[in-house]
Amino acid sequence: MPGLAAERTNPVFEACAICGSEDWNPVYQGPVRDGRFGSLTAPSVVARCGGCGVDRLDEENCRDEDFYSSEDYRKSLGQGSDTAAFLAGHDTQQAERLKVLGPVSLRSCKIADVGCAGGSFLDQVADLAAEVLAIEPGSAYHDSLRQRGFAVYPFATEARDHAGSVDWAFSFDVIEHVSDPKRFLTDIAELLKPVGRLLLSTPNRDDGLLNLAGEAYRRFFYRVHHRWYFDAQALTAVAGQAGLMVERVDYVQRYGISNAVTWMREGRPSGDQVLAELDNPALDRVWQDHLEQSGRADRLYAVLRRSDT
Repeated sequence: MPGLAAERTNPVFEACAICGSEDWNPVYQGPVRDGRFGSLTAPSVVARCGGCGVDRLDEENCRDEDFYSSEDYRKSLGQGSDTAAFLAGHDTQQAERLKVLGPVSLRSCKIADVGCAGGSFLDQVADLAAEVLAIEPGSAYHDSLRQRGFAVYPFATEARDHAGSVDWAFSFDVIEHVSDPKRFLTDIAELLKPVGRLLLSTPNRDDGLLNLAGEAYRRFFYRVHHRWYFDAQALTAVAGQAGLMVERVDYVQRYGISNAVTWMREGRPSGDQVLAELDNPALDRVWQDHLEQSGRADRLYAVLRRSDT
């Protein structure tokens, strides 16, 4: 596989959708993940924009946005595509998101979850909110979302009746998929009150395993489902282009030291499986704290607000 990159004609990167720059510099060349671990593309290129600093996968290997509206996306990940399957697989992730949100009261607020899929996060917070907007392009989830009392829209642009009225918007692991992150954030910004906030998450481009585990992990980290790759600086740049400013950044390391050692030793993920030699919660906590405090954790969260207030 490593030799395949040399056989590929260099792809053409068009002007950056965020800042318009045509200055792109490769940061990775090689196959990338296509769905589950072990499924790889032909050689691909990830390049960094010389203007705003965002990384992106060459368009030839990206999925178009219609892909995420269909059942094919979940199937490509080996997941069920109905609401019950989504909730079963994602309910446990919401504790992390609520912890990052912190001591914020959503009581009597209007909230919106952009790219909410089956609505796991909304189920955790809806009882406090005065009004809930479930913004999700996947129509397979819409009936269930409506039955649970949420106002459903496929895209933020179709919820413009709510412009300037949302107290808190949320968008978890969506911005990396879209064709135009600047437009995506601009559409959310238009929904926010002048004092409104957006909490979003995305994989962290400064993930420490990219260096520690080398080529095997890079093939896993870069994937056809993710067109864009952000660190805090690149996310700040795109937010600024969309009329938002970053108020706070948090890092979350989801996987423990056993997963890191397995990657370094065997070139594969072990997820939450714990190696007997490393079965010590305190050791995991030190590892996770180190990555989070140094900004090298696998997940990046940011709270954004409108820059005109």
